[in-house]
Amino acid sequence: MSVIAPKFRLSEFLKVILDNLFWTVLLLSLIGIPAVQVVLFYVEMPVIDGELLTPFLALTWIADPSRIIPIIKALMATDFFRIAAFPGFGFAALIAAGTIFVERKMLAKMQLRVGPFYCGKMEGILQLMGDGLKLISKEIIIPAKADKPLFWAAPVLFVATAAAFVALIPVAPGWVVADVDVGLIAVFAVIGFFPIITILSAWSANSKFPFIGGIRALYQMVSFEIPLILSLLGAVILTGTLNLSEIVASQANFPWIIFLPIGAIVFFITMLAELERIPFDLPEAESEIVAGWLTEFSGMMYGLVQLGTYLKLYAFAALFVVMFLGGWHGPMIWPPFPQEIITDGIPLGPVTAQLPGLPVLTQEVLNGVLWFVLKTVGVIFFILLPRGVFPRIRVDMLLSLGWTKLIGLAFVNMFIALALIYAGVLGPGGML
Repeated sequence: MSVIAPKFRLSEFLKVILDNLFWTVLLLSLIGIPAVQVVLFYVEMPVIDGELLTPFLALTWIADPSRIIPIIKALMATDFFRIAAFPGFGFAALIAAGTIFVERKMLAKMQLRVGPFYCGKMEGILQLMGDGLKLISKEIIIPAKADKPLFWAAPVLFVATAAAFVALIPVAPGWVVADVDVGLIAVFAVIGFFPIITILSAWSANSKFPFIGGIRALYQMVSFEIPLILSLLGAVILTGTLNLSEIVASQANFPWIIFLPIGAIVFFITMLAELERIPFDLPEAESEIVAGWLTEFSGMMYGLVQLGTYLKLYAFAALFVVMFLGGWHGPMIWPPFPQEIITDGIPLGPVTAQLPGLPVLTQEVLNGVLWFVLKTVGVIFFILLPRGVFPRIRVDMLLSLGWTKLIGLAFVNMFIALALIYAGVLGPGGML
C-alpha cells in the first residue's frame, strides 16, 4: 500500500509561521518581560551618572545595547547568576549536553557508523534538541502498582543531588557556588545520596527488572565508594586542607598526579563504577535486565535521570581535574587587557562600562576557565572511551576489584603521600 505525501501549501506554511510568531510575542509580553523585571528587583542595581538604576528604568536600558553593560555587571555579581548560569547549573548543563552529542558521534566513528545525521544540516547537530523535545512531548506512564510519590520524586532528587555536586566544584579563582571549608567532605556526603535515590526509585517501581538493577547499583556503589574516598586522601595529606579551592591553589607549580599517579588511577576506575559506565554498567545491563533501574521511567522522567547522569559525569570529571590536574592552573595564554581599559573603562555611547569589580572579565579568571574547561573535556573523553572498547565484566569480578585490589592501592597511595611529607619533599619546609 503506497502512502501519498501531502503537498506543500504556501498558505498553510505562512499560517503556521504567523501563528507561532503570535504566541511567541504574547508569551514574551505576558510572561517573559514580567519575569525579567521580577529578577531585576533581586539584583543590586548599579549607580549610573550619580543616579541609582531602578528595575523600571532597566527595561528601557535593555533596548539600548550600549547601556546594558552595567546591568549585566550587576547581574553577574549576584548569587542567582552563580547558581543558575556560571559556574552552576547552566554551565554544567551546557557541558553535559555537549557530552551527550559528542559521545554518540565518537562511538559511531569508533564502530564505523554515522551516528546522528539527519537532524540538522551539519552532522546532526540538532539531534539533542530533537531528543529533548521528544522526551518533553512523550506521555509519562506510571506502573499501576508503583509507589507513586517516591516514583515521581526519584528523578527530581537525582537531578537535585547532581546539581548539589556541581555547586561544590571551583571553576576559576573566586568562582564557585558553595566555597565551604570542608568541601571534600561535602562532596562525599552528596555522593552518598546517589545509592539511596537509586534503590528508592528501583523499589518504588514495583517491578523485577528495576529492582534487580537497583540491587546491583547498591552493591556496586557501596563497594567502590570506599576506595574512591581513600584515593583522594593522599591529596588531602599533601595540602593539609579539605577546601577544594585551596587544593587547587596548592597545585600552582605542579599537579598532584605527578606524585600520586596511583591515587589518580584508583579514582578514575572508581569514578567509572560510580557513573555506571562500561565496563561497570551492570545496573543498566540492557542485554540482561532491559535497562536496569531505569526500565520503568518514560518521557521527561527518563530525561531528568539522563540529565542528572551527565551532570554527575561532568562533576566527577571536574573533581578529577581539581584533585589531580591542577584545576584552573595553566600557562597564561589569554591576552591581557590594555591598562587604559582597566583604569578608564570602555566608552559605549552615553555610558562608560567599568571593568573593575567584574571578576569574570579579569585575565586570570578567563585564562583559568579556559584551562579548566580544556582539562575537564579531556577527562570526559577518557571516561567515554571505554564504552566503545571494553566489554562488561561479571559482578563477582566487580565486587572483588572494589573490595580488595582498589582499597589496597588506595592505602599505598596514602603511604606515598605520607612518605613525601616525612621525607621533606613536599609540605611545610619541603624541597618543592
